[in-house]
Amino acid sequence: MGLLGLFFPDRCAVCSVPGSALCPRCRAELVRIAPPLCERCGSPGAWPVARCAECSGRRLAFARARAGVVYDERARSLVRVWKEHGREPLAVEAAQLVAEVVRPPEVELLVPVPGDPDRALERGRVAQKAFARALGARWGIAAADPLRRVRALPRQRGLALADRRRNVRGSVAVEGTTPRTVCVVDDVYTSGATVDACASALRRAGAGRVEVVTFARAVR
Repeated sequence: MGLLGLFFPDRCAVCSVPGSALCPRCRAELVRIAPPLCERCGSPGAWPVARCAECSGRRLAFARARAGVVYDERARSLVRVWKEHGREPLAVEAAQLVAEVVRPPEVELLVPVPGDPDRALERGRVAQKAFARALGARWGIAAADPLRRVRALPRQRGLALADRRRNVRGSVAVEGTTPRTVCVVDDVYTSGATVDACASALRRAGAGRVEVVTFARAVR
């Protein structure tokens, strides 16, 4: 522990107990996502299906999506602290949790969802970049960030699913080319609109197959 750690010890992002970025108790209480799942979007359900009610009828640019934990109050607290305070150790914790339940995708590159430029200036760091690097180190897959926001987005919180999808459509673009197989990495899968917009941009740039991995997932 460095001198700074002696005077300002790390605190659990969920319960604020001093000691580590995520205490063992809160880590154990995060609900892992386990089968049966929707094969396409990864939503847990009573039995495995090729397409669930959530993604059936939608044209999705990604081949499949998987997540590590349920986006409940504990996960929400962790993500809020992680994103708003730039706590990079939480990216490593998130990667470890995802690796417990998600098989490494068979892709050449991990691509983080790009952060909003204005919010990145406020927060100092983009959580998804650190998360992609941490997952890449664990899985032995390269990580890079060719995606860029082409316009600012209004806040998505509280919007209906259809409005979320409309908001992000055409909001990202790729600089350069991409490998044939890539995986989009994000912190939370809510409606799937953001990762789908990223997958669309990557496919337009040359990707033949796009998968998605997120730390948490909203479960309806």
